[in-house]
Amino acid sequence: MPLAFESANRGTIAFGFFNIDTDLLLLQQYFLFADDFCRHVVRLAEDSRQKTHEVSWLVYSIQDPTRIGDLMSAIRGVRYTGFIGEVYKHFPFPKKEVEFKQKPEGFQNRAWMIFLLGKWGAIQRVPVRADKENETVSIGEYLFAKEVFHQLIQYVWAGGYPRWRDEIRPDYVLEMKGSLEKAGGWLTRGLVFP
Repeated sequence: MPLAFESANRGTIAFGFFNIDTDLLLLQQYFLFADDFCRHVVRLAEDSRQKTHEVSWLVYSIQDPTRIGDLMSAIRGVRYTGFIGEVYKHFPFPKKEVEFKQKPEGFQNRAWMIFLLGKWGAIQRVPVRADKENETVSIGEYLFAKEVFHQLIQYVWAGGYPRWRDEIRPDYVLEMKGSLEKAGGWLTRGLVFP
């Protein structure tokens, strides 16, 4: 489930996994796969050790909220609208609460998710800036204090809510943690992995 995080300029925004059968993350209207997020974060931390650094990330974008869909209705199985509705038609919410865990093998459904993203959204490059002077990170139009950016990283490390099934993390998440712990610099200062 995506959770609410405070941006410094746009108020509360949603970030996170939205279906346990896929490794796709949403950041409001942007969608990117978790392994890409992890690689991007590591590269950003390594490149911005000593200075402000700007790059761009390739993401999928669905600008119209009605085309994104209604997550809560899809979870309940009462209405399947937009992109999220199509995902839940294919990968329904589990009937047993104990089965509500993020699946580390979600990447195996990548081809289907790319097909759906192509149908509902568009590929877009978004600017990403790690600003050493202000200790902020911006992703597209969303500006985050360093501490909130750490929360996004910690969310992916944990497997979001409901956490990784059996606490088994995909290799790319483990590699992100190891790389960030070694990165040093202002962007990773204070980052802990619970």
